[in-house]
Amino acid sequence: MYRCEYCAGVDEVGRGPLAGPVYAAAVVLDPFIGIDGLRDSKALSAKRREELNAIICSASADFSIGRVDVEEIDRINILEASLLAMQRAVNGLRVPLDFVLVDGNRAPPFSCPSGCLVKGDTKFDAIKAASIVAKVARDTEMCELDSLYPGYGFAQHKGYPTPMHLAALKRLGLCPIHRMSFTPCKEMLHQ
Repeated sequence: MYRCEYCAGVDEVGRGPLAGPVYAAAVVLDPFIGIDGLRDSKALSAKRREELNAIICSASADFSIGRVDVEEIDRINILEASLLAMQRAVNGLRVPLDFVLVDGNRAPPFSCPSGCLVKGDTKFDAIKAASIVAKVARDTEMCELDSLYPGYGFAQHKGYPTPMHLAALKRLGLCPIHRMSFTPCKEMLHQ
């Protein structure tokens, strides 16, 4: 049976926040189905990301999401956690891969050949798609965590160190989804 080369695009989201997990997605686009409007997730509105996410998840040859929780992030550091999320995403794919292309300049080891592409989320459609899938998945979880930990504004800032989040930290203190190894959280532990 003929098939085109299967290349997974991989991107992560959530390295910079003070709270919540880090996510990565791996997407293998169907070479016979084009998806219009793919962009880096940061260049899209939340509504457009949701729309494209639904299309990607139904029209791609395969996709998978990897997640690393706060406890693991604090134990192994955020860079290693990001790489682990990428491995988990790629390991969750069901199609046989010929190549993995990761956004950025660092990639973990995979069971097939791989490479990195700096600014790949603006250059390669499968990475653009992975950027969208990872962002939507993480944002969805942060909105759910907002209802578990009210007052921090997780649904608005998604755990990033915005003035709103930093003010909530001063007012409410730390909660279980804060990354204790990150400087603002670590400093609060030692007050």
